Amino acid sequence: MISSLYIHVPFCIAKCDYCDFYSIPVKVKDARIGRYIEKILRSAEAELERFQVESIPSIYIGGGTPSVLGAQGMTVLLKGLSGILSRRSISFPPEFTVEANPESADRDFLSCCRDRGVTRLSLGLQSFCESTRRQLGRAGESTVLSRCLALAAEFFPGNFNADLMAGLPGQDEKELLSGIEKLLEYAPSHVSLYSLTVEEGTPLARRLKESKLSLPPDEEADRIWIAGRDALEEAGYEQYEVSNFALPGKRSLHNIRYWRMENWLGTGPSASGTIIDEEAGTGMRYTVPADLDEWLFDEGGETAPAGESLDRFTLMKESILMGFRFIEGPDSSLFRRRFGLDIEEAISETLEKWRERGFVKKNASAMTGKGLLFLDSFVIDAFNELEFIRVEGFNTQEPAHRLAGEF
Repeated sequence: MISSLYIHVPFCIAKCDYCDFYSIPVKVKDARIGRYIEKILRSAEAELERFQVESIPSIYIGGGTPSVLGAQGMTVLLKGLSGILSRRSISFPPEFTVEANPESADRDFLSCCRDRGVTRLSLGLQSFCESTRRQLGRAGESTVLSRCLALAAEFFPGNFNADLMAGLPGQDEKELLSGIEKLLEYAPSHVSLYSLTVEEGTPLARRLKESKLSLPPDEEADRIWIAGRDALEEAGYEQYEVSNFALPGKRSLHNIRYWRMENWLGTGPSASGTIIDEEAGTGMRYTVPADLDEWLFDEGGETAPAGESLDRFTLMKESILMGFRFIEGPDSSLFRRRFGLDIEEAISETLEKWRERGFVKKNASAMTGKGLLFLDSFVIDAFNELEFIRVEGFNTQEPAHRLAGEF
């Protein structure tokens, strides 16, 4: 089987106020870090054996903050992964990404990554504005960003990503554009520009409810993001997904596998994996429990992940949900092989309606750049149409009749 591999590092120096990913603040010398590395290597090897993986197109180490492992910890992890792949006669992947935050991504850490097979670095910057960073609870002062970006350009020239966010507390268009201008001085190959999402249960959500903090109105937040998008496109970065921009040939191959709903394995607390049965048009997803101590100290064997089946209808919906995030839309040949009908058949009315508005491309099942701004509404329409298909079926082709009967 061909599958990508995601490794979740559940540690950070400080948890940001907006973050709802599973992570816990730790000190650099926390004894659990060493135990985590030992366990993650055993888990990764067990997953590759369980699913009989023969080829890995990409590895992504995310978090949390992987750079909290430090050069020493990352060396042990990368050497261990190299040994696992060698024992299984699996080549090192052409794309190997490690996430890092500026306050912990020092020269030794980046050198270790580069020298042990990592090909791509992803930096969590979010904002260059000191007051905004403080309001978000971001670790590290803004002065650290330039130093880290200079190191990224030195160790991963032409192959690093940087995350920025729009719609932040007190942010305006000028602030975001200033940050983009500073970032582009270091020539990243890829930029992720996210709109802030307020997740329930986070400190940010609580502060907003208590009126201790305010965000730009929705329309203003949208204008700020669009201004950032336009600036990146003017600088030669193509928007190839809702929030991702890349120079030619520098798209994230690992993330593209998510958007294409192709196989990936996940290991580490809270990590998930998805395995697709291409012939049946179904899948299976599992999620490792988000409990570090339970995962670390489970001496009776691997902590059992929670699994769910993806039937044909569910997988079709997810293929549309994820695929239309991509500027080329869902892979049409893959869609037909899995489900026995074309995308244009599955959601013909939705595509026609949105194409008339100029939000879907004329000669492709894909959103226009403007259409991506309204993707959520498009997906609602598509899902409503799919529900009709599930109940009524198609009257035009046998594969669609057969498929509808199996939902």
